[in-house]
Amino acid sequence: MKEIRNRVAESNLVTLEMKSFRGKQVRESIDISKWLYNEMVLKEKLFREYLENHKWEEYENKFVAIHCSHDVIVPIWAYMLVTKYLKPYTNHIVFGDQKSLENKIFEINIEALDLKPFKDKRVLIKGCTDTYIPEKSYVQISNKLIGVVKSLMFGEACSNVPIYKSN
Repeated sequence: MKEIRNRVAESNLVTLEMKSFRGKQVRESIDISKWLYNEMVLKEKLFREYLENHKWEEYENKFVAIHCSHDVIVPIWAYMLVTKYLKPYTNHIVFGDQKSLENKIFEINIEALDLKPFKDKRVLIKGCTDTYIPEKSYVQISNKLIGVVKSLMFGEACSNVPIYKSN
């Protein structure tokens, strides 16, 4: 009887899970519509009062997205004012919704990836997961690894799509 071999295990393939770039950053979102008059109009004096009285400490060490969920015209200075109040407490501030914040956190975490463990290795980018992964993250990780790794693939070890192979 012929011995059954696990060729995947023998391949020295390094698997990189994209969901690992989600990180452990604590996320928060601020919808400024709650500070608009009738949730429709920005009145500067009233808006500034809301900002003055808000408990900004609750955003300490968090990554925060600032947006307005209502379809109203909000002057850009309003977001700048919110940023002024957030800055002493937060780790990072993003203009946009929760998805924009996820995009930025993935970008930060991919940029921080140490490439030494991947040098001249066969790398498989595993993307199938229930975790939201921004599509642009796949381009960013490819850009970071191409030229460093021996080969780059996407998918599962048993069924993958070759992306790059060094000469």
